[in-house]
This record gives sequence, C-alpha cells and structure tokens, in this order.
Amino acid sequence: MFKLKENNTNVRTEVLAGITTFLTMVYIVVVNPVILSDAGVPFEQVFSATIIATVVGTLWMALFANYPIAIAPGMGLNAYYAYSVVGTHGNIDYLTAFSAVFIAGIIFIILSLTPFREKLIIAIPDNLKHGITAGIGLFIAFIGLRLTGLITSHPTNLVALGDLHSPQAILALVGLASTLILMTLGINGALFFGMIITAMIAYFTGHLSFDQGFVSLPSLPDGIIILNPLEAIGDVIQHSLYAVVFSFLLVTIFDTTGTMIGVAQQAGLMKGKTMPRAREALLSDSIATSVGAMFGTSPTSAYIESSAGVSAGGRTGLTTLTVAGLFLLAAFFGPLVGAVSGLAAITAPALIIVGSLMMGSISHIRWNELDEAFPAFLIILSMPLTSSIATGIALGFIAYPLMKVVKGKWREVHPLVYLFAILFFYQLAFLPH
Repeated sequence: MFKLKENNTNVRTEVLAGITTFLTMVYIVVVNPVILSDAGVPFEQVFSATIIATVVGTLWMALFANYPIAIAPGMGLNAYYAYSVVGTHGNIDYLTAFSAVFIAGIIFIILSLTPFREKLIIAIPDNLKHGITAGIGLFIAFIGLRLTGLITSHPTNLVALGDLHSPQAILALVGLASTLILMTLGINGALFFGMIITAMIAYFTGHLSFDQGFVSLPSLPDGIIILNPLEAIGDVIQHSLYAVVFSFLLVTIFDTTGTMIGVAQQAGLMKGKTMPRAREALLSDSIATSVGAMFGTSPTSAYIESSAGVSAGGRTGLTTLTVAGLFLLAAFFGPLVGAVSGLAAITAPALIIVGSLMMGSISHIRWNELDEAFPAFLIILSMPLTSSIATGIALGFIAYPLMKVVKGKWREVHPLVYLFAILFFYQLAFLPH
C-alpha cells in the first residue's frame, strides 16, 4: 500500500521516522491549548480538538497522498485566532470565531480541488510571503516573552524588561537555555525534551503538581461546536468576518504549500517542479481545518517538523500513519498535559524558538529594492506591534502595489494583488477591526 520498496525504505525505518516526527511536533498538544485558552476555549476542548484535527489530517496524508508530511494546528494561526480575532473584536466570542475557521476550511477544500490555489500562490509576491512568515514568527516570540513575564507593560514605552528574579522568569530562561542546547546538539525532539526538562525542574522546585493524575479518557466539554454550515456562514456575514476568513486562508495556503514542497524536495519526492498527488496532499490540510473547527481548534498546517522524520529516513505515508497513531495515544494523557500547560514557563520557550525559526525567511527578502523590501518590512513590524496578523498582511498588501505604481512597475503586479489591496483598504478604512 505504501510502496516501500519503490521508495527504497522499510517498515522499521518508516516507524522510527514517524516516532521522530511525533517527538518534534508533540509540543503542539501543550502549546495550542495554552494559546486558545486565552480566547476562552476550555482546555479539554482544545486538547481533544487538536488531536482530532491532527489525526484526521495526518491520516488523510498517509492513506491518500502517501507522503511523510504531518498535519496539525498551525503555530501563528492559533495566535491570530486568540489575540486578533477573539481578543480585539469585543462582540466576537470563540464560538463565533470558529465559524470563520470552518468557512475558511470549506473554501480551502474547494480551492484545493481547483487550479486557483496554485494561481493564488503564483500571484502573491515572494517578498510578501517571506514578510508574513517572519512577522508571525516575531509575534509568536513576543507572546512567549510576555506570557513568562520576561517582557512586561510600561506606562511610557509600552513594553519593558520584566522581573528577571521572579521564579517564572528564571524557570523560562532555564527552559529556553536547555532547549537551545539540545537543538544546537542536533537532538530530534529538542522542543519536546526541553519541555520535559523544564517540567522536571518545576516539579522538584514545587512550581508544578499533578493533582489530577496523569491519564484520563478524552473529553469535549462543548461537544461539537459547529454542526450547521449555514449557521457558520450566517456568523461570518453578521459579524463581517470576511478579512478574518481571508487572513486564515492566505496564511494557511502559503504556510502549508511551502512546507509541503520543502519537505517533498528534501525527501526527493518531487518530479521536476511538480509534486505528484499534490491535490490529495493539499486536501489533507483543508479537511483537517474544517474538522478541527467543528471540534474547537484553529486552522491546521503542514508541519516543517516533518523534515526531522525525513532526515531519519521517512519516505512514505507509513511515517505519517505512525505519527497519527502516537497522537491518538497522547489523547489519553490530558491531565498530564493540562498540568504542564498551566505553567507558561514550560511552554513559552517553544513559542520563542519557533518564532526565531520562522524569522529565518527574512534572509530571502530583497532588501536592496525598496519597493520590494518596505511592504515586507511593514508586515514584519506591524504584526507584533498591533497584535494582529491580519493588520500586518493588510498593510503589506496595500503598500506593495502603491510602491510599484510609483516606481512605474505597475505591470509587474498581478491583478489579484490589486484586488486584495482594494479589499484590505476598504476593510481598514470602513470596517471595525
């Protein structure tokens, strides 16, 4: 079924690769509930929904696309959901926001079945894509620093250095240092093992306890959040969440497609510039996003951590089948994850480090061309400073065609970018945000 001989691999190699990928990305079952709980979503709901979305997307990838690429709720998209959609829209609760995620997932499925998704990726300038990735990275890292108290509010300068003598800050710095050491040594699953080390220190210093035990049956306190697609469409229209849906779509499309191509290239699975079974692979992400929204988590994405499994020899869907099986097993350790996620110092180092990895895309921006560089810079700068990923994207998309027109290069801009610029301008100027 997985064509192991054709891909020059075997069962043992694929299973080990799956374990490797799982260890590098299992931090999401801790970090995702931490971020979404800030939006009011019950911890148990997000924990179970995270695993459901991950298993659905990863199983689809394994059984239909036969790629060693795992799917799970995306970092950055969860922050956007919690702090930009629910956090800044006073009249929007987390239930309504999941309607926007669900609709984005449905549109995503439709786009994945058509050539439009490919055309959209081609239309968006590379420098804006790199700016979006870097801006989200900076925003995530800022959230990690804020959650631990390493950075605090200031009446004049808005932000300032926090109290480095507080137990929370010291624990976070120890966790950050130990995780960075593991990553520098090239140990697979460094983010996960860094959390374990920090949790052990917290436990022996009395900052972490396991009053609820370690194991329990998975639960969904809110049940299935979205059952009626028409109600979800009604929520999006009633609250004018068009820009939110578009932002979810935009970030997910670039993030997922770029990651899939990158991992497929690393594994030697590309045929020239094309990716075989691309439609099946893209559907795994869009279906998982829709299913995840139904149960209570933010949009899913292909995980770049899958490259760790590829490095360990993973070449087929048997790798991702192993990942899905391990996530199913993790569903029974809710109390353990709940206790660990209750202490920000344990999870925040992962946010800071993932942010730094995402910032790497800055190196691909053409800084010597102002009409290319400034719109990307505007995205990177505005995302953390406005606490809004959507605002950053909007400002970048407005500035890019304007600067191209002034430069006399208006023909270089794809018509879709002009359309997006007009829509974003209208949204910022006339709609609540």
